[in-house]
Amino acid sequence: MGGPMAANLVKAGHRVTGYDLVPEALRQAETAGVGRAASAADAVRDAEVVITMLPAGRQVRAAYAELLPAARPGTLFVDCSTIDVADARAVQALARRAGHRAVDAPVSGGATGATAGTLTFMVGAAEADLTAARPVLEAMGATIVHCGASGAGQAAKICNNMILGISMIAVSEAFVLGESLGLSHQALFDVASTASGQCWALTSNCPVPGPVPASPANRDYRAGFAAALMAKDLGLAAGAVKAAGLPVELGLRAAELYADFAAAEGAGLDFSAIITTIREGGK
Repeated sequence: MGGPMAANLVKAGHRVTGYDLVPEALRQAETAGVGRAASAADAVRDAEVVITMLPAGRQVRAAYAELLPAARPGTLFVDCSTIDVADARAVQALARRAGHRAVDAPVSGGATGATAGTLTFMVGAAEADLTAARPVLEAMGATIVHCGASGAGQAAKICNNMILGISMIAVSEAFVLGESLGLSHQALFDVASTASGQCWALTSNCPVPGPVPASPANRDYRAGFAAALMAKDLGLAAGAVKAAGLPVELGLRAAELYADFAAAEGAGLDFSAIITTIREGGK
């Protein structure tokens, strides 16, 4: 997602320098007008704003250890990764101690939203830091929600993705049940999409081919939002649930199902491909 996000910053008139460990990602960014740095530290030396998008908290911590000393004093760090709330607060504290400002701004909208510039940003930050970050966030997204202080953006993200994971499983189970009852995919979609079963997992990321032409189900479940990432996010939510001692049964079960799916054949597939394991489980 970082590639198209950077491309939209270029389109908005920002001068962007990027770095990625994957050479192909750098080549694609260059074609969009992003300057190529030799290292992450080189990328941030003259930056006013540093945006990171990484898979997990340990990578964010490692990146900040390299980037904070290299950046100019007062640089604004915006982390768009989805990580543990404690990790988000920890890296922000490190940034402030190093003389910088920091914001956690995880996103929702997937690769499609990143390309279209329609992402939703869930922001945890002081009001002044959000004001400073807003111009770059507006270049990449359509909705910016100030969720509260440090870590609140991450809290909102894991809660949102717990809803998404549960709802995708529910939609998938409904289609599998419909198949067993002789109901066509289109008929079920036409009913549920205009009735009380309507949800984003159904109308935007439908897990069966046909009803929503843009959904990954029509492209052999090529990932828009990979199942491995959903498993990671649900794992973060499950950890928070257990730490709080809450009776959140469906969230925990969804985390288990996606963890199993990602550990098997589903890691690189879109998270909607979980319908395949639900379907196979009934055979």
